[in-house]
Amino acid sequence: MAEINGSLNASKSIFTPANGKQDHATIEMDGFDVEGLIYEEELEEKEEIEKQRQYLSKLSFREMESLTSLCDTFLPSIHCSSNEVIDNGSVAEFFATSASMAGTPQRLGGLLSGKLKHPKLYLIRLSLWALSTWIGTLILCGRKSLTAHFPYVNSFSQLSPQTRQDILLSWSRSFFSLLRMLYLALKFLSLLVFFSQVNEKNENVSWKAIDYCGPDPNFKNQPSKQTEHKPSKEQEKETKPTKEDIYGPLHKGIVNLKQPQQTVATNLRQLGFPVTVCHRNNIKIPPSSQNPSLIIKCDAVVLGSGSGGGVVAGVLANSGYKVLVLEKGSYLARSNLSLLEGPTMEQMYLGSGLLPTDDMGVVILAGSTVGGGSTVNWSASIRTPQHVLNEWSRFHDLELFESRLYKEAMDVVCEKMGVQSKIENEGFNNMILRKGCEELGYPVNTIPRNSQADHYCGWCCLGCKDGKKKGTAETWLLDMVNSGNGAILPECEAIEVLHKQKKGKDRSTATGVAFEFEYKGVREVCLVESKVTIASCGALRTPVLLKRSGLKNPNIGKNLHLHPVAMAWGYFPDDTDAPVYDNIWPESSKKSYEGGIMTAMSSVVGNFEGSGYGAVIQTPSLHPGMFSVLMPWVSGSDIKRRMCKYSRTAHVFALARDKGSGEIHSASKINYRMDQSDEQNLNKGLEKILRILAAAGAEEIGTHRSKGKTLKVKKESNREFEKFVKEESSRGLRDLSMPICSAHQMGSCRMGVHPKGSVVNPRGETWEMEGLYVADSSLFPTALGVNPMVTIMAIAYCTAQSVLDDLKRKNERY
Repeated sequence: MAEINGSLNASKSIFTPANGKQDHATIEMDGFDVEGLIYEEELEEKEEIEKQRQYLSKLSFREMESLTSLCDTFLPSIHCSSNEVIDNGSVAEFFATSASMAGTPQRLGGLLSGKLKHPKLYLIRLSLWALSTWIGTLILCGRKSLTAHFPYVNSFSQLSPQTRQDILLSWSRSFFSLLRMLYLALKFLSLLVFFSQVNEKNENVSWKAIDYCGPDPNFKNQPSKQTEHKPSKEQEKETKPTKEDIYGPLHKGIVNLKQPQQTVATNLRQLGFPVTVCHRNNIKIPPSSQNPSLIIKCDAVVLGSGSGGGVVAGVLANSGYKVLVLEKGSYLARSNLSLLEGPTMEQMYLGSGLLPTDDMGVVILAGSTVGGGSTVNWSASIRTPQHVLNEWSRFHDLELFESRLYKEAMDVVCEKMGVQSKIENEGFNNMILRKGCEELGYPVNTIPRNSQADHYCGWCCLGCKDGKKKGTAETWLLDMVNSGNGAILPECEAIEVLHKQKKGKDRSTATGVAFEFEYKGVREVCLVESKVTIASCGALRTPVLLKRSGLKNPNIGKNLHLHPVAMAWGYFPDDTDAPVYDNIWPESSKKSYEGGIMTAMSSVVGNFEGSGYGAVIQTPSLHPGMFSVLMPWVSGSDIKRRMCKYSRTAHVFALARDKGSGEIHSASKINYRMDQSDEQNLNKGLEKILRILAAAGAEEIGTHRSKGKTLKVKKESNREFEKFVKEESSRGLRDLSMPICSAHQMGSCRMGVHPKGSVVNPRGETWEMEGLYVADSSLFPTALGVNPMVTIMAIAYCTAQSVLDDLKRKNERY
């Protein structure tokens, strides 16, 4: 989604926030040259944004009737009785508002109509239709759908609210996995949409009730509006926004493809790229790699701008080579971030943040924007652990990981990001994790971060408002742009890597890439002719691209690791809830969604000194939508009560270095099976987390298991506490009874010393195609066990050296 509106000949430019709001700030530009970053036709841009933002449901009346009843079962309208007085008006309004009253079914219907991509999506549509009939309801709901009156069976929408609630609970614990999957999918979507959707004022009906402020109140996502009095020249000079303020630090290198063909070509030529404009004689022939709109020439084309692609692009451009970066996601500059959970998930995450495995066993989050995961990650900058380096070098025979080059690479990337470990003010979740560990004598370390010591921000998962988090968009890509040797094309997707077979060679040679984008609702295809091609699409998309490009290596897409995560929570009341004689800690001003997201870590069950396969304990970033879908649902009133404790509920998670693995079959079909040892390690982590939360002073603790059991720590005996901890940390995690999450994906095109067991060689080049390199987390030989950004960057830096050698040889040859 583009961020800037305007006209090349206009003296004023109108800024449109990324969230699609239409109340604009007008800025005097005084002939400001927008360098092709804006649309020529402002009205068409507005209409396109509005079209993208709409949730147009194509569900039938019957499907919508069932969907509305389901949403209102998860989130009903609750009018509190006289003996349950709620003196807070916002809480009363929240309880009284049902999902349908907030428009949630309509938005969800739009998602189900086309935005969501999942191999079993048809089952939801089929179930919605079935629930609108009496026989379908009987099949899915059993005896609970029977009545004493003709026709003796009701459709789902005709059942009483209590009966519908009982049916949903029975699905969550059903023997049939498809019913459990259906329950999980409907719960996830209904709650996520309700708690993250915003009205025209960027507000949500629940936020005041749950003590959530929405976007960071210290962030302004619009340039200052004009004042009534004309400012002095000095004031005007001080307040006049710079290009970087408005368009972001990469503005000189961003080429907007949502413009006429000739304009795009001109902008690329101005950046030093030879471009051929192809005029199609027969417009009836659809665009393809044989019938492109443009042909662009460069030394290297990098597919993806995240932790891997960004580093390679920066290194090559700084060495004097012309580099073109293609990015599937959009470019959202600091000034036009929304910091709203719902819109940001849609704009900056793969699959709009709705990307589960094929059996709903793991919910996956992956960045999809300029800067990739480094733009939306949680700042953790942990070097590759020594036990992992030992394993990769000794058991996988990869000498790279014991080389001087790799150590140099880690030093270089950490220095570039300004990695440091100081904290001026620790956030709610992390101070609880740290205190609990200290009370119990568990090891707890401070996590190095690529942000400053004073970076107290809980919204970094929605983009960094001030550029203090040094992802690739603030470092390596900036180097590339400033070198004058690179350009970034956002909102386009690589279709295939182009290649040709040379005589006398047993493998083909990469010659570039074909990519597609949409302009005015029409699909366009362009070609990039390059000397080398670097695939940095991430572990979920690089395998898809390689398969689509004709590579046949059977390892492509296999060996996928996800770092599965299981969480527990603890409630720490503030001064309005706690007894007057208690000391309030953390102080009442602290909120669960504020502060550095990840600053403390415990390796108490990490097994670093043993096999290296265990679990680390850390804290997440959970804004209301994601918080709601993870918490157990046992009734509509219960979930609303849990949500009212949101701002003082700490979450801590266990992240397993997984032996289990999966496979990427397509962009939307991902399967994964957790190993029994991974399940055991996560349960060990949950056991420690519950103890940590209790030791830190939690009033109430629990996990995300579907039965929703909780324990009032201070009111129960030690015996009851031990019983609760044992029960919650000894049950299965592979039966969909508890949400499992993943923010790290790796290993699906792994590096090795032989093509029989790997996809790329130790130089990062694919075994099958000369000149095609991989530089992302997909080439990890195994799971890493800690946050992977530094490791991805370090491997990418080493791969870039191989690419430089390749380019040097090719230049000498020609």
